[in-house]
Amino acid sequence: MKYIPFILFTVMTNAAAQLMLKQGMMSLAPISFEGANPVLKLLQIIFSPWVFAGLLTFVISMASHLYVLSKVELSFAYPFLSLAYVAVAVFAYFIFREDINAWRIAGIAFICVGTVLIAQSGRGHGAAEAASKPVQTSELAQ
Repeated sequence: MKYIPFILFTVMTNAAAQLMLKQGMMSLAPISFEGANPVLKLLQIIFSPWVFAGLLTFVISMASHLYVLSKVELSFAYPFLSLAYVAVAVFAYFIFREDINAWRIAGIAFICVGTVLIAQSGRGHGAAEAASKPVQTSELAQ
């Protein structure tokens, strides 16, 4: 449970990256590769300020996720990333005025309930891990 803040940081940076990418794509003219060099067009998109910021934020999110994976089980950490769907839906409603209907609210509720259940499975995780950890020779001497 002590790694939950790191997991939530990963979730929020992932969601922030999505929002930045959306803002970046909205700020660009409609994308068309017709009559344009595709490589130059792609570079133009990547280096637009909001898209670039979103991509950098994804890198930060991934670095955080790698740290989390080095500390907790994948089957515990990975499902928390579904909370990014919740954060994106809520922030998209307020920032981009996107619709949140009853079906989306129900889906968000299911995601939240599932994440809480997974978080509960992590209680006592450290004690079980310590009990299954092999004893080192140096620990026996102490």
